[in-house]
Amino acid sequence: MKVKAAVTTKPGELSIQTIDLDDPKPSEVLVKVEACGVCHTDSAGLYQFIPVTLPAVFGHEAVGIVEKKGSAVDSLEVGDHVIMTYPSCGTCDCCKSNHPYACDIKNDLFFNGSYKDGSKRFKLKKKSVSSFFGQGGFADHVVVDARNAVKVDKDVDLPALCSLGCGVQTGAGSVLNGLKPEPGSSLVVFGCGAVGISAIMAAKIAGCSKIIAVDVVPERLKLCKKVGATDTINAKRVKDVCQAIRDLTGGRGANYSVECSGIPEQTINAVECLDVLGKAVVASVTGEATVDIALEPMLMNPSRTLMGLVEGGSNPQTFIPQLVQFYKEGKLPVDKMVKYYKFEDIEQAFEDSKTGKTIKPVLLMGKGKK
Repeated sequence: MKVKAAVTTKPGELSIQTIDLDDPKPSEVLVKVEACGVCHTDSAGLYQFIPVTLPAVFGHEAVGIVEKKGSAVDSLEVGDHVIMTYPSCGTCDCCKSNHPYACDIKNDLFFNGSYKDGSKRFKLKKKSVSSFFGQGGFADHVVVDARNAVKVDKDVDLPALCSLGCGVQTGAGSVLNGLKPEPGSSLVVFGCGAVGISAIMAAKIAGCSKIIAVDVVPERLKLCKKVGATDTINAKRVKDVCQAIRDLTGGRGANYSVECSGIPEQTINAVECLDVLGKAVVASVTGEATVDIALEPMLMNPSRTLMGLVEGGSNPQTFIPQLVQFYKEGKLPVDKMVKYYKFEDIEQAFEDSKTGKTIKPVLLMGKGKK
């Protein structure tokens, strides 16, 4: 079928074109996309900080309605409303043990643009086009594996929940699945975009009594206070962020931290700001950038833990419905960080995300323009 998609043939370029989309294979579904979030990881792929096979259709926070299903799909029906998420093979040991975020072939499925059978679904002039994260959500229709699509109630505002498929899942999961903070504990978030703000919301859900937001954009810090942060630190105005965190935590440092900025040097702060026995999660994407860390004095002596965690360590089929329920209960107000854009304004959406003007741009492909 013919679909409209934002195609990238050269790094940093987006062009909305009409391309071909193959029918779903037995384990897949065809979804009419209602909306798709713009994520930092899309930018990393678009500009090739993460090497993605071009040409490609980016976008991996899509939501929509199932229009067709493959012969082997029994978890979804035509007409179901779905939040699309990251791909996994379903057959490796990690997938079978309920750890799909650690799938053996996740990097291929995320970044090579192919599906688990090695083929691609988009075509441009008969040439294969990559689907980012097994989605290619910057399109009005996509084909995804049924494992990538999570059914939600039809009364849920789909566009508002786009980022549950990646950004919110990553931030909230880093806290609720990875760190699992005790009620009354302290937690710091470095970088308060969509992932970081979601981590703050999750820390409040978990019952943390001291939730500290660190960023350089005043508007983001104001929103953090509204959704759960007890304290904020503007890293542009504070000379020693770690000391400021210690001052806010009785001189000891935080029990937990989440690095969401994508700035490698902040990983050092995320560890150094911790109390003895503290735990830090790196939840951001930095591409190929690295930073040297003197691990032994930072980790061994104070018995701290530093971990990396993909997609919040979640199983989307169970975690995303939990996040939807938190949203319905008013505990996860992700709609407060959303701004809607027409599909044709995709370049402006990327620019506003880059400058920090918009925390979570959401492209609307459906008829209901907001």
